[in-house]
Amino acid sequence: MMSALAADLPGSRDLPEVPRFPNAGIVGFREVGDVQRVYPQGPVRRISNQVRYEEQVEVQGQLTAVTYQLPREHLGEQAFEATRKALQEQGAELLYWCDGRDCGSSSLWANAVFGNATLYGPDDQQDYLLMRLDEDSLLALYGITRGNRRAYLHVEQVRAAQPLGDLLPTPGTLLRQLRATGELALPRLDGEPQPAWSELLARSLNLDSTLRVSLSGAHAEAWREALVQLRVRAARLELDAGQETPGLSLKLLR
Repeated sequence: MMSALAADLPGSRDLPEVPRFPNAGIVGFREVGDVQRVYPQGPVRRISNQVRYEEQVEVQGQLTAVTYQLPREHLGEQAFEATRKALQEQGAELLYWCDGRDCGSSSLWANAVFGNATLYGPDDQQDYLLMRLDEDSLLALYGITRGNRRAYLHVEQVRAAQPLGDLLPTPGTLLRQLRATGELALPRLDGEPQPAWSELLARSLNLDSTLRVSLSGAHAEAWREALVQLRVRAARLELDAGQETPGLSLKLLR
């Protein structure tokens, strides 16, 4: 873990799973033993004077929240992207991903979602990610570059009191991941096609009918048939029989 040039807030610490962005310093830190948290899976908006999300994940457990201030030469987006890539390389599963105005109001993210006014900035300078680390752990990531060009990265981890169960990402998030990384690795899908996941994958692929993918895994052929039945054109789905993959994997064909 790289140490910051600036002094960290006394009593603060990094999350073990989250690599610190070079030369960032901790300016906010909070630990709560038992808390109920609600994380959006959609844009945050105020409707009829109430904060609303399209979808959400609720979790109760131990919260650790860390706010980093970034060096002046870096933007919130840069630290966000570096952290996202590192976490995905560790096997984290994306549940929701947005950036800029697609996330909704930065003011609501800062104050209503995270309760941290430091995170308020222009709507087009924000990034948000919700991911699952393991059976009982969620992590939320929010990057912002404020109007004064000061940039921050906020990280929250909740270790749930009970296993999280099956959490589904949004169709747009799967499509975004496929475009950004070229692959969807879904190791949990290690059996025959599941209706909820089949529908989700079909919706994701049909958001962009120009994309073609290859499918690999022990049950890839059955998944392909399920997607075709859900109106994904067969010509867009190839089988990669030579690829040994845990669960199911979709790779973008360029």
